[in-house]
Amino acid sequence: MTTPADHDAYIAAAPEPFRPALTRLRALLARALPDAEEIVAYDMPGFRVDGSVVASYAAFSKQCGLYVLPGAVSALADEIAAAGLKATKTGITFTPRKPIPDDLVERLARTSREDVGA
Repeated sequence: MTTPADHDAYIAAAPEPFRPALTRLRALLARALPDAEEIVAYDMPGFRVDGSVVASYAAFSKQCGLYVLPGAVSALADEIAAAGLKATKTGITFTPRKPIPDDLVERLARTSREDVGA
């Protein structure tokens, strides 16, 4: 797969069932990170603040992922677990049938943003 030019191209190339969830996730991240620059890094769309990628997302064959800085995942680990989602050190996986709650996406993004300094 070639590196997508921007978020729109990434979402358009994603599996059709994931496109609405990715579009929604992009909007939530943009709202939570109004000072961020939309970028594509590591073949994933992301949001950069002060030179650091603070949030990104991706679609895979069976699920999607939201990626933030490790401090955000650890700070909100209980809420991630309560939502029935699986997390790694820097990511939370989800499906369109079981998305990450909107408020949790926004809190993860803001917490990740705080990790790079205000």
